[in-house]
Amino acid sequence: MPIGMHQLDLELPIDVIWEFVKDMDNWAPLVPNYLHHEKITEQKSTWEFKSEIGLLKKRISLYIDIVEWKEPTRVSFVLTGKSEKYSGQGYFEANAINVNKTRLTGFLEVNVNGMIGSSLNSKLETALPEMVKEMATSISSKLLEIKSG
Repeated sequence: MPIGMHQLDLELPIDVIWEFVKDMDNWAPLVPNYLHHEKITEQKSTWEFKSEIGLLKKRISLYIDIVEWKEPTRVSFVLTGKSEKYSGQGYFEANAINVNKTRLTGFLEVNVNGMIGSSLNSKLETALPEMVKEMATSISSKLLEIKSG
């Protein structure tokens, strides 16, 4: 399965990061290729992205189910394609280094099944780490922007 993970150390207390990450409306627009999302419940939502992997350019719709809210350290989720054969999981994890510094980790694992699955998965192996890094960097920038107010 293609995997992406990225860590950043932020000069912010863990509770500031938790306040931001606990609400997907804050960070969803920062995900690369994001188009929109809609909350169905507090744990379930639908997300839409534009896919630009290789020559394949199309919209991808996913269900995102939050499977763990562990304040103030972790939000875990699973994803499944609404009509496409996507599956995967991911998380945001915050670990306090000290009272004013926190390590934020973003992780995403995605698998595409079906006839074009192996081709897309090989492209995702390259693209996913960069997408997760871009997402973590965008979240970090937004948090630091909020901090400087």
